[in-house]
Amino acid sequence: MEKLLEVKDLKVSFHTYGGEVQAVRGVSFDLYKGETLAIVGESGSGKSVTSQTLMKLIPMPPGEIKGGQILFNGVDIVPKKEKQMQQIRGKEMSMIFQDPMTSLNPTMRIGNQIMEVLIKHQNMSKDAAKKRAIELLTLVGIAMPEKRVNQYPHEFSGGMRQRAMIAIALAANPHLLIADEPTTALDVTIQAQILDLMKELQNKLETSIIFITHDLGVVANVADRVAVMYAGQIVEMGTVDEIFYDPRHPYTWGLLASMPSLDNDDQTELAAIPGTPPDLTNPPVGDAFAARNPYALAIDFEQEPPVYQVSETHFVKSWLLHPDAPKVEPPASVKEKIRPLSSNFAKPVLVEGDKING
Repeated sequence: MEKLLEVKDLKVSFHTYGGEVQAVRGVSFDLYKGETLAIVGESGSGKSVTSQTLMKLIPMPPGEIKGGQILFNGVDIVPKKEKQMQQIRGKEMSMIFQDPMTSLNPTMRIGNQIMEVLIKHQNMSKDAAKKRAIELLTLVGIAMPEKRVNQYPHEFSGGMRQRAMIAIALAANPHLLIADEPTTALDVTIQAQILDLMKELQNKLETSIIFITHDLGVVANVADRVAVMYAGQIVEMGTVDEIFYDPRHPYTWGLLASMPSLDNDDQTELAAIPGTPPDLTNPPVGDAFAARNPYALAIDFEQEPPVYQVSETHFVKSWLLHPDAPKVEPPASVKEKIRPLSSNFAKPVLVEGDKING
């Protein structure tokens, strides 16, 4: 498959009165054409900062890209100026935000907001842009688009506003669509409709999608691959099957265990990961998850773990995968929610870092 996006060792910080917050700490991943990559993790893990940095939407200052590359179609966009990025945003890459009511302009008709993108990036006339806006509203499943195109955001329901946001994002046929928790504010029924719509549109338009969420149930329905983020780093990455059925990082186990199960009638309370994420103004030495990890080794508090390769597509940043580490199985609460893919799991291969020494 052909790569659309390559993120290499991305580091992003925010300069605050309390010090430098290292929000993203060496994130690397690829995105292929026509693929959906989900980035999951708790609030504060760096998901949204990573996604907004890809479009250079973080305010600078106080934000700053401290290092790394963002190769989009082979071109590094990190050095690009704001005027250059304005030619890329909307045309080459677009974003759907979490709350459409705060993203849509309340003083502009929905049709005009779609037309604005078409006129700027597609050089359409007003008449052609309005016709295309109606087609886009039809495409995203809004009834009576000829009427709706002249209405304001407050006249739309929450689900309709999110569909309108998707129409705006897709107006210039972008190669990359970033969806930052686009279904969080919606009820379950509308959420399912929006997810189905995004999958359908991706199949039609062959758009690559980065889907930011904290909801693993959503991930299972939309993603091809999953990146699990914690404390500004990717701690596990693999296909949906690998993350759900053969998870290797204790943090991924905690996320899976916290999922509600409809099959368990005896479940009275949800599992929770103890503690809180670390303060990234002063990141901890070693593994950032060590203080919350019941399976932590001595070296976890002394040295940052390397990345181990479990399979061609599965990577884990944990000392537990070192050949000399004790064998640890996922807890029962996780085993109940996953099924093993094979009794003969692939042997991990060290990708980077030093050997275990403690």
